[in-house]
Amino acid sequence: QVQLVESGGGLVQPGGSLRLSCAASGSFFNINAMRWYRQPPGRERELVAAISTGGSTNYADSVKGRFTISRDNAKNTVYLQMSRLKPEDTAVYYCNADGLVAGRLNNYWGQGTQVTVSS
Repeated sequence: QVQLVESGGGLVQPGGSLRLSCAASGSFFNINAMRWYRQPPGRERELVAAISTGGSTNYADSVKGRFTISRDNAKNTVYLQMSRLKPEDTAVYYCNADGLVAGRLNNYWGQGTQVTVSS
């Protein structure tokens, strides 16, 4: 199994920055793609950014140029550097990853971390 633990959320003023981290632990052979999703209040969960094992990235149009996803494969950790934050970035942010466990590729979710952008 794979456990994903996020950290780094909090309250920040518009225009500010935050860095989210998500560490994978457990009994797995490998962590493949890792992603960040978010769920704003009253809305559906949406993909924010994704990164492959090799470092290829893609972003939602709403965060391009402001957010950067990166990963440390040795630490099985993914990061989301968020800059020039806007009130509409307020959401619960979830880490998501594909883990190879006992020869099967499964998808896992973290518990989420709250990001609030407000003055």
